[in-house]
Amino acid sequence: MKISARNALKGTIKSITKGPVNAEVVIDIGNGVLVTAMITAHAVENLALKEGKAAYAVVKASEVMVAVD
Repeated sequence: MKISARNALKGTIKSITKGPVNAEVVIDIGNGVLVTAMITAHAVENLALKEGKAAYAVVKASEVMVAVD
């Protein structure tokens, strides 16, 4: 896989919740850390995503914000 994004976090698909248009995909990247992505239901089918399958959470953003209490 070649991709321009700097942050590709490898993990395992924990759950997929499909709606009529979008789907919520939760990826376990280890140490109890879960990353949740909203993608189209069509993309879930095209990528043949299934629970337990290895996948990457790819983060591409022009801006990342940091906050503290």
